Amino acid sequence: MIKKKRRLAVSPVNSDIVCTFVPDMNTHPRDLFNIASKLSLKKAANAAKVLGSFYYSRMTGSPKQKGLPVSIAIEPTTSCNLRCPECPSGLRSFSRPTGMLQRNFFEKTIDELSDHLLYLIFYFQGEPYLNPDFLDMVKYASGKKIYTATSTNAHYLNDENARRTVESGLDRLIISIDGTTQDVYEQYRIGGSLEKVLEGTRNILKWKKELKSKTPHTIFQYLVVRPNEHQIDDLKKIAKEMGVDEVAFKTAQVYDFENGNDLIPTIDKYARYKKKPDGKWNIKNNLLNHCWKMWHSCVLTWDGTVVPCCFDKDASHSLGSLKQKTFKEIWFGEAYQEFRKNLLTSRSKIDICTNCTEGTKVWA
Repeated sequence: MIKKKRRLAVSPVNSDIVCTFVPDMNTHPRDLFNIASKLSLKKAANAAKVLGSFYYSRMTGSPKQKGLPVSIAIEPTTSCNLRCPECPSGLRSFSRPTGMLQRNFFEKTIDELSDHLLYLIFYFQGEPYLNPDFLDMVKYASGKKIYTATSTNAHYLNDENARRTVESGLDRLIISIDGTTQDVYEQYRIGGSLEKVLEGTRNILKWKKELKSKTPHTIFQYLVVRPNEHQIDDLKKIAKEMGVDEVAFKTAQVYDFENGNDLIPTIDKYARYKKKPDGKWNIKNNLLNHCWKMWHSCVLTWDGTVVPCCFDKDASHSLGSLKQKTFKEIWFGEAYQEFRKNLLTSRSKIDICTNCTEGTKVWA
């Protein structure tokens, strides 16, 4: 069991994947083509505005925003079936309201955003499949030609849900699998069953074949920490035998890292932190006064609160509520501009930025 003093920022998907998506050379060609197929002239023009605004703001130190977000994350629920010891959902430790995203509210929000939105992540905190309307919402967004992705602990991918997942049009399915034996897996995924993860994966792959579907692009995500780093090659073998589309090895965000932490891997390329000559540790990140996330993406909680990024798990930096204002009013509003300004001048003073991965290698 992981002791309480070891604070590891992990949930069914490690936080930073929620914040951003930028295709790179490591993106699977078929998946990259699928993303590109969602583009339109309007979306491309908007992305150009966002990119131009970001570089203008970075060069001048003055926040400017002409475009709307290219990517957003939306939270289906704060509930989770597992009890991961450092996850707010697992600990049931939120100070913010908890609940389920309502379908009518979701559809209204997507109607407002769909013209410019390329990428939609159905995840922030909690297990998405616990929301009974989750797959209907995926289908609605897919029908708007938005690339859809989610992350799951895979405990609810029974045969029926697996078929509905494939039929929903979900483009990317990230399955958290942080060990290849039950004793290693359950060290963090408390209450979880590795066999359920494997069974759920088999169900997805079966229905993709049955329905002759290329989606969802199925990924085994492995968060590398010291207790499981010895099973990396085993996971590659399992994924190949099963026919999973991709395996992603992810570095872990660790709190209280300054004096070292037993969770930091011994394999350097899987660690976000490095040891200094004085024996202290620091993040492989210079914490520069800019952040791409603040220009191209944001996070919406289940109840419509807009927060700057996925590191704000408890929504302590609320920038507005969609139940009171339109998204455009919030996105271009005074609170958002003030947050961007503070980031451009003194990012190190913003609490959620101090252990951020912007500028740090996350995937290894």
